[in-house]
Amino acid sequence: MAAFSIISTTSIQAFEPSENLVAYAATKAAIANMTKSLAKLAAKRGVRVNAVAPGPVWTPLIPSTMASEKVKSLGENTLFKRPAQPIELAKLFVFLASADAAYVSGEIFGATGGRMPL
Repeated sequence: MAAFSIISTTSIQAFEPSENLVAYAATKAAIANMTKSLAKLAAKRGVRVNAVAPGPVWTPLIPSTMASEKVKSLGENTLFKRPAQPIELAKLFVFLASADAAYVSGEIFGATGGRMPL
């Protein structure tokens, strides 16, 4: 049977929600829950299901969705005092899609800059 992988993107917000991101945090919590549930169902068909839960990540949408003072402080609450760059998360997704993760399913990998272990 061919090995398949489903990788979702949830967020630190699923586990440590901010009061100003209620709807976003709730959808990310739903994705985390779906990942865990779907892993149990999909395993019967040889499909691995995992998720990555980033903390603050610098994307082109950040300046257009936040106040400028918030943009300047994005990621200051991490151990690295900065947001992640998307490339810093890419290898985690590649690992989860690869045969190296053949025994990994139902997991949520935090990439939170040390804000919280999952």
